[in-house]
Amino acid sequence: QIQLSESGGGTVRAGDSLTLTCTGPGLGFGNFAMGWFREDPGKERVGIICMSRSGKIMTYSDSVKGRFTISRDLTKNIVHLQMDDLIPDDTAKYYCAAQSGGPPDFCSPSYRTQNYWGWGTQVTVSP
Repeated sequence: QIQLSESGGGTVRAGDSLTLTCTGPGLGFGNFAMGWFREDPGKERVGIICMSRSGKIMTYSDSVKGRFTISRDLTKNIVHLQMDDLIPDDTAKYYCAAQSGGPPDFCSPSYRTQNYWGWGTQVTVSP
């Protein structure tokens, strides 16, 4: 079964930066829209940023605009989430997801439309 894998989470202080990495052996990331989601305990998983198959970036969470960005390296089948100027409200479990189909410039912030997921990586930001 194809599975994505996230890494790079940890405990940091407010103002710090973290880079999360998503790998997907067996998946060609160029064929998928790739997204990052986060989930607080007891709450719905929320899409925060994604990159379409064509490379278009869409940021769905206003709280991360200007601080988070997504990038990919198709030669290594890797997607990164660069998180700068972290705040305590960024504390959550972060998930990578791959979505197939749809227009080349499109990626969805809905967790219901994703085809593949990772197990997640915890990010904790202390004041």
